[in-house]
Amino acid sequence: MNEILVLYYSLHGSVKEMAHLIARGVGQVPGASARIRTVPKISTVCEAVEDSIPSEGAPYVELQDLQECNGIALGSPTRFGNMAAPMKYFWDGTTSLWLQGALVGKPAALFTSTASMHGGQESTLFSMMTPLLHHGMLIVGLPYTHPELSSTHSGGTPYGASHVAGIDGDSPFTDDERKLCIALGKRLAETAGKLST
Repeated sequence: MNEILVLYYSLHGSVKEMAHLIARGVGQVPGASARIRTVPKISTVCEAVEDSIPSEGAPYVELQDLQECNGIALGSPTRFGNMAAPMKYFWDGTTSLWLQGALVGKPAALFTSTASMHGGQESTLFSMMTPLLHHGMLIVGLPYTHPELSSTHSGGTPYGASHVAGIDGDSPFTDDERKLCIALGKRLAETAGKLST
């Protein structure tokens, strides 16, 4: 089985919806499946503010999830042009995997949501690439053979899928954004399958 970890952090729901669209794309590849996981909130005054098991939604990720997967789709909302602190906190705790080289050669893809069109989509995707490249992972983007990249007036970048959620987080996904999320999941799963043969 070609299993793809779809790991995300979402505060208002947009990145969560993107994770499920990417998982749908993964599921379009024969023999591939998605394992959806999230990370807990953190606080500036204490290490964690969440229960050890989420009351609803995806389970929290464990290092074992990263080891067992054939590829990773990583998503976070933008925080001042960077990935959100809970996602960064999680990756800061993956040194044991780095020492083992456990993620070397695995493909990874990225996705994000911002409040505004120029709210840091691309810089956030780049910030998420950094720890993945340190782990020796291979970054999979979206090629311009997807016509939505040229026609979109909302989210969508060659570096990964994106969504413009609006200031209140209530802007619906456009058809282009949905298609690009699904295409990214499919491309990641296809790439993982090729690399594992």
